[in-house]
Amino acid sequence: MPAEDTRGEAEDIEVRDPVSAPDPDGVARRHTRRFPLFTKDTARPEGAGRAAAGDALAARQWPIIVVLALVAAGLLVTALDQFRAGTIVIGVGLLTGAVLRWLLPGVGMLAVRSRFTDIVTYVVLGATIVLLALMAQPDPWLQIPFLKDTLHFTVSS
Repeated sequence: MPAEDTRGEAEDIEVRDPVSAPDPDGVARRHTRRFPLFTKDTARPEGAGRAAAGDALAARQWPIIVVLALVAAGLLVTALDQFRAGTIVIGVGLLTGAVLRWLLPGVGMLAVRSRFTDIVTYVVLGATIVLLALMAQPDPWLQIPFLKDTLHFTVSS
């Protein structure tokens, strides 16, 4: 029985735009912005491997480790019955993430969206958590005068 060609019919197809991801040297083989009709290659994976050596994969991840450590410390303090201090630490952790995202060009997994969107998200969440922690009852550390009147107006209407 003759050996069957395992390459299939794909080798017989003439591809007018034979380009794909950059080669191992980083040189783009694509000279047009149009997508090829058939994909013959895959792009190299994103991640720390491009910026750091293979043995230093965690080198780019220190910003998110700092943020997660602050949030974990805040959760621990909250679990130890110090609600206000713990939630303030959580909010400060998120605000620290915003500062790191703003100042550093490469932040690893701390970068989820565009720089602007990440910074706005971290600032809004962090500031909201801190403000709510400061206004939490009983004996709030921060009192906003118009808030009581606004709440009274909305509840009594």
